[in-house]
Amino acid sequence: MTMKMTLKIWTAACLVAVIAVVSCKKKEYSLGAIVTPTDVNLSTEIEGVDAGNPNGGGSGNVTITVKAVNAVSYKIDYGDGTTEIVPTGKIKHKYANPGTAEYTIIASAIGTGGVTSSSTKKIKVFVAFEIPADILQNLTKGSSQVWVSARETPGHVGVGPTTSFEPDYYSAEPNQRAECLYDDEMTFSKDANNNVSLSVNNKGQSFFIAAATAYYGASGGDNCYSIDIAAPRRLTFMNATSASTTANSTRIQFLVPGNGLINFGSGGNTYEILAITPTTITLRNIGIDGLAWYQKFKVKQ
Repeated sequence: MTMKMTLKIWTAACLVAVIAVVSCKKKEYSLGAIVTPTDVNLSTEIEGVDAGNPNGGGSGNVTITVKAVNAVSYKIDYGDGTTEIVPTGKIKHKYANPGTAEYTIIASAIGTGGVTSSSTKKIKVFVAFEIPADILQNLTKGSSQVWVSARETPGHVGVGPTTSFEPDYYSAEPNQRAECLYDDEMTFSKDANNNVSLSVNNKGQSFFIAAATAYYGASGGDNCYSIDIAAPRRLTFMNATSASTTANSTRIQFLVPGNGLINFGSGGNTYEILAITPTTITLRNIGIDGLAWYQKFKVKQ
């Protein structure tokens, strides 16, 4: 082999070695600078807020706005068990828990490389349960309606075990109870958002069962007691939580805030509507004594 050919072979071998080394070199990528978002600003707007509805009109809709410097997206924890990642810092969320509840919103601005900066805010949101139209109409007659005790009806006051939906222990005969129970006037009124409020004119006194007198700040047995319950109270409606069925109940209940008193005091504050017509209503609630108490009303003539 000539010297010239040997040189060519050696040169070719070196070239192959260089190519192999170059091709095996690991590629390097650049993600750019990792920048943490700053100046995170979180604001909320509850739908329907006005002077009479400080926590919203009942829709549960809240517009959440988050702004931050150097944010590429946002993660929002709504405080009700749900979270969401959104590309922009403005979104509408609907809260669903009936009544007024407090939520802590955590808004995280996400920067490059996944770094975050967060801001939190507590809000109170009122959510109105969608009351079935027939119940709303019968209860308020479309605006406002006054009810009184159905004193002539057997079982207008009754009590039974919580396992039953009938007054198995006691059912009052017509006009059998104290007169202070019979002169009460209960007014159910609805507003433009179908929120229902209750006003009670008890003529200064209401009837308490013995087990509940201390609950209302009194002492003694079954009797009439002085108490002021004239201030209107907004009711919170929801699906019934008892073991009732559609055969013995409407499966709708409402909570009376404060002491829960309507026509007579059992120490309970949540009333299930067992039956309702345009002129009559039957309510059931669990008293402080652990028994099921019944009240029957009729429309005031």
